[in-house]
Amino acid sequence: MIRAGLIWNQHSHRNRGSGGPAPLPEDVIDIVPEQPSHLMAGLKRLAGDGVELVVIDGGDGTIREVLTRLPEAYGGGKLPRLAVLPNGKTNALALDIETPLGTTLEDILASVETGKPTKRRQCLEVLRAGETTPERRGFLFGVGAFVRATKLAQKNHGRGFFDNAAVGVTIAGGLFRTLLGGAGDRWRRGEPMALSYDGPEAARRFIVMASTFKRFPMGFKPYGEPREGLKVLTVDAPPRNLLQALPRIIRGDETSWLADHGYRRDDLTSFGIRWEGDFVLDGEPYPGGDLTVRQGPSLEFVIP
Repeated sequence: MIRAGLIWNQHSHRNRGSGGPAPLPEDVIDIVPEQPSHLMAGLKRLAGDGVELVVIDGGDGTIREVLTRLPEAYGGGKLPRLAVLPNGKTNALALDIETPLGTTLEDILASVETGKPTKRRQCLEVLRAGETTPERRGFLFGVGAFVRATKLAQKNHGRGFFDNAAVGVTIAGGLFRTLLGGAGDRWRRGEPMALSYDGPEAARRFIVMASTFKRFPMGFKPYGEPREGLKVLTVDAPPRNLLQALPRIIRGDETSWLADHGYRRDDLTSFGIRWEGDFVLDGEPYPGGDLTVRQGPSLEFVIP
């Protein structure tokens, strides 16, 4: 057995009020950060103790915070294997790597012991202009209507919608809001931004969404057929024929009709984006600016 460590987020949706992680095997180190600033110290402890498998008990936000700090904590050397116990409000990575809700630490350790095949995913990295170290690492980046939809999703969490239900309600609400808006509506008019893969001049975009996921909730295929790598969906503002385009995007249709109406899909290794609004990475908003989004390291995940 390889040495394992558990990062347990007491603030994750399904962990609240549980009193702490379940009793662990003696050779598993548990880290329970009281606040985000304690996470780096915990990860460095795992690295110093030779932990080769880091199990993340939480949702997509917890995973983002761990991935952001993990390379520095491990000193730029070989990264450990990872595993996910999906206990957050959203668990998109768990869906992508086929780790079901209810997965336990015992399930993960059993997979290691039996030598079950693992899955690999590349994360994406967000860097600010002039910096060489990524500011954040995650899997799903978005601007424009994506930011507004995320805020709508957070309200839906408060109404009791989580996971796939939250995705469906959020898309329906965002579509309804966009279709009802006039030409000057803030959802429809988009935001001016410059994209390095689409010329240096700024243009108004309804949404830009980038991800390294292969599978999405509810079977959605925003980038077409599932595949590896960094994929980008760009929609011009105002969105044209949105009611006709949305089903084609969801199904992953490969058709010139989408490109002709301002809906563009690209496979890239990196791209630059410059604008003044916020961006969202794995459910959390951050200030925008002059950024580079690029493919990050390939990560190995143990699955049940």
